[in-house]
Amino acid sequence: MPAKSKPTPFEASPEAINENLGKRVKKLRGDRGWSLEELASASGVSRSMLSEIEREKANPTLTVTFRIARAFGLTLQELIESAEASASKIQVIRASDRAQVFRSDKQHEIRTLSPLNLEKDVEFYEVRLRPGGALRSQPHFEGTREFLTVEEGSVRIESDQDTDELTKGDSGTYRADVAHAIVNTGKAAALVFLVVIYR
Repeated sequence: MPAKSKPTPFEASPEAINENLGKRVKKLRGDRGWSLEELASASGVSRSMLSEIEREKANPTLTVTFRIARAFGLTLQELIESAEASASKIQVIRASDRAQVFRSDKQHEIRTLSPLNLEKDVEFYEVRLRPGGALRSQPHFEGTREFLTVEEGSVRIESDQDTDELTKGDSGTYRADVAHAIVNTGKAAALVFLVVIYR
């Protein structure tokens, strides 16, 4: 699998913060019993813009966000942090999301099943190997291991000088801090699920 940088702590994505800003503004307005007109008057932001923000149809500028924060007696940082804190901790990756396709060529297709915006200690992939296809990787960080389960077809795992054959339903784990590979040994496409654990 591709080399990665060192992991960093979890941070909500800009998209998640922006999505929850609308919910946060609506809640703050409701807590104060304000109408959209009253918030518009207090903030200097138009009623139509506020409505778009609350319905998550608009991406407010920094100036607009600052005006809204000031109307609620908050700093810009406090409003953004409260939106970040209210962001859902559940992240879903839809089967139809083509942005999750990491790589696709004549030998294989790799689809990332873990969120793209996170640097993490664990990565999860769906790997489709075409007949005769192979996924060959250079060594990862020291201590890295990969865990693989075969969903369809048959594959050969190679880790340094060691090899083993797996068929449907089999699982294996191996060192990934050495040169390693997953090779389709069957006549049909193979589907495997791969977990990479960085230590």
